[in-house]
Amino acid sequence: MKTDFNINNLIRENIKSLKPYSSARDEYKDATSKEMIFLDANENPFENGVNRYPDPHQNDVKELLSDIKGISKENILLGNGSDEVLDLIFRAFCEPNVDNIITLPPTYGMYSVLADVNAIENRKVLLNQEFEPDVDAILEKVDANSKLLFLCSPNNPTGNSFSVNAVEQLLNKFNGLVVLDEAYIDFSEQKSWLEKLDKFPNLIITQTLSKAYGLAGIRLGTCYASKEIVQVLKNIKPPYNVNELTQQRAAVRLQKMDEIQNEVAQLISERKRLKKELECCVSYIEKIYPSDGNFLLLKVDDATKRYNQLIEYGVVIRNRTNQPLCENCLRISVGICEENQRLIRALKAIQ
Repeated sequence: MKTDFNINNLIRENIKSLKPYSSARDEYKDATSKEMIFLDANENPFENGVNRYPDPHQNDVKELLSDIKGISKENILLGNGSDEVLDLIFRAFCEPNVDNIITLPPTYGMYSVLADVNAIENRKVLLNQEFEPDVDAILEKVDANSKLLFLCSPNNPTGNSFSVNAVEQLLNKFNGLVVLDEAYIDFSEQKSWLEKLDKFPNLIITQTLSKAYGLAGIRLGTCYASKEIVQVLKNIKPPYNVNELTQQRAAVRLQKMDEIQNEVAQLISERKRLKKELECCVSYIEKIYPSDGNFLLLKVDDATKRYNQLIEYGVVIRNRTNQPLCENCLRISVGICEENQRLIRALKAIQ
């Protein structure tokens, strides 16, 4: 457990003094009352289902997530996709042209993009040959202005979950915020770090409804952190950042956990089957890396050639050969059974 951490040492000074915007729905909260008429928000009064502003705190969705995850609503922030959540973290804690972050390529590319957008130095420390964090090398890069450390586990594009020991070392030794991206955690045998959230006040966990929950089209990202961190992020988020249709669709889906878990189980089963089929039948595949995601990373003889050949067979995958440590690697999402069969036939057919 980390005990020597003070979040106030990391918050930007202008954010500390910021007065949050107060929306009409913040000032009068019982917006569902049937007895009241609402003339406070300059809305169009003609009812059509979406003429009113959405709940700025997404309480219905948070209630469902709280029950599912076993996390208090005070520890939950929702964003317009995880990318908005990540951007809020940058803006709350990183001083432009002063502070720095640490990322571990190969990893999710938006960390680097957001660093550039926010004028924050990105200190890159490559994963080791096993795609694990090099703890000593990471800590050597740290200085007094290192505010954020991004860990993607299970990692994209490599597919592996980082060792618990490495993550715990970094949580204990890094004095900034550790942002643990768990977008693919539902496909992993490793438990979510949500279970240890209360032990590490410098831990921020991001998840998404885009992968296991099948809601990529509605753009809803989730953030779990201490109530102090969540409050800082709430203070700077746009008042209505999650729209009404997104909240409605998420609430419906989150009440179908049996269906979601069944789909996850099918994808894990298909991932294992796909790996087994390709390991023994396709000679130009040199290695299939272990995966805890809904995808596989394959090392082949010539990634660009194989990518283009698959396009000709009507199969679109991702060429990751330009990523560090991923030369001649292809990333393949796990589809439904019929899609995977078509992929297998295409991979076997090309020469």
